Amino acid sequence: MHRHDHDHSGHDGGPTDDRLYFRQLLVGRDIARNDPVAQQMVNFVYLIGDRTSGEALVVDPAYDTAGILEVLAADDMRLTGVLATHYHPDHVGGDMMGLSIEGVARLLEQVSVPIHVQADEAPWVQRTTGVGPPELVTHQSGDVVRVGEIEVELIHTPGHTPGSQCFLVDGRLVAGDTLFLDGCGRTDLPGGDPVAMYHSLTERLARVDDDTVLFPGHLYSQAPSQSMGETRKWNYVFTPRNEAEWLAMFGR
Repeated sequence: MHRHDHDHSGHDGGPTDDRLYFRQLLVGRDIARNDPVAQQMVNFVYLIGDRTSGEALVVDPAYDTAGILEVLAADDMRLTGVLATHYHPDHVGGDMMGLSIEGVARLLEQVSVPIHVQADEAPWVQRTTGVGPPELVTHQSGDVVRVGEIEVELIHTPGHTPGSQCFLVDGRLVAGDTLFLDGCGRTDLPGGDPVAMYHSLTERLARVDDDTVLFPGHLYSQAPSQSMGETRKWNYVFTPRNEAEWLAMFGR
């Protein structure tokens, strides 16, 4: 099976293209290869780093933290931090459906790095993973986390959970479970809010231009990524013209 490792690409020919390190790893295939839960859940784990400095961040490390560190080591990169999109165990580790998924707590046993979360999500992440301050670092929307000379902007997108956040880096939007190529994250789980989701998709992400490439939290469609323009054109969650129409379709 072909890997979809988007190590580098020339979106807009930006100055960081040569030094940006960016990989999309599919659990159950690229890591956690023999884990049937990973194969069923099809989460993506992302690596974002600076090739020149050799530093990297991992987005949503779950299922196989040793495997993630092995990928980084093979690429001559070292982990300096974690970006968490939201608190669900399939993204940060914890107990779910009677299963225990490894994540940030296990990672911290292997390497000491900060876990960057949106402030509203911090208590949820702490309850789910047992990880708290000082490892848990809280942020507001618009904050920038630097890895080497690469800047990652944090965008607060509540709806799936209170503190869900997306990460914008050099023409790429790593969206967690806020937005998929087809559909969006559920809003009927604890902390979910359909009204907040509508405003996150239509207002908070409105400044993300159509040329930006969407990288979702799960492989729920045939392609592993696509432009925001294509997503806005074809994804049915953008069909409603106002909040009332949205709630008629998606409100629970």
